[in-house]
Amino acid sequence: MKIVSDSKISGRTACTIHCQNCSISQLCLPFTLSEHELTQLDNIIERKKPVQKSQIIFQSGDELRSIYAIRSGTLKSYTLSENGEEQITAFHLPGDLIGFDAIMNMKHVGFAQALETAMICEIPFDILDDLAGKMPKIRHQIMRLMSNEIKSDQEMILLLSKMSAEEKLAAFLYNLSQRFAARGFSAREFRLTMTRGDIGNYLGLTIETISRLLGRFQKSGMITVQGKYITINKMDELIEMAGGAKNQIPIKDISHCCG
Repeated sequence: MKIVSDSKISGRTACTIHCQNCSISQLCLPFTLSEHELTQLDNIIERKKPVQKSQIIFQSGDELRSIYAIRSGTLKSYTLSENGEEQITAFHLPGDLIGFDAIMNMKHVGFAQALETAMICEIPFDILDDLAGKMPKIRHQIMRLMSNEIKSDQEMILLLSKMSAEEKLAAFLYNLSQRFAARGFSAREFRLTMTRGDIGNYLGLTIETISRLLGRFQKSGMITVQGKYITINKMDELIEMAGGAKNQIPIKDISHCCG
């Protein structure tokens, strides 16, 4: 999708990347579209300035106006309890689309917030919905993406209810490694943009438990931790600790992007 920027530098319009030459388009809506269909979709995407760290993209109760495709950077989704406690429900990487939670009632039920400076493509929902009615490929892809959201939610429930603390963190790290790999990055070396508190919130563990387990994983030689940077030294051991069977680890399904 398009890098969202409407700024001008030294009298020249800033460089804009379109769907046709976007490096992560295979993870997003356009991967099955023809050149003509890509152009139509590309034309409806609104240009925005970069999203800054901690900026809220949408919040609970907001009317559904757009679906958002992450071009770069990472975001988190979360809900608030009645007493204001945050519960993180997902972490989003480049290529992910967010905002589907609002389709049923046309209002968002949760929040989306940037974990770092990010670029997003804002796709007006009413126009996208109209295009989906005219282009079966877009409609089919939206359905597959929504189905994947449901699948990921079900797997996350399994992780939180059945796995030990060690298994949860191992599964989380393996999940991230595979998602980074799907985007052309290293599966073994990556940076955690979320805090240990965020990870603990997501997994239902305390910050102290996350820190203790990371230390234990590092002492065993399975991983190396340097600040926010993680290196997986023994992938097989990580998979085994996560429960052994890969199909039981909640990994964001990437089969929809591969045709």
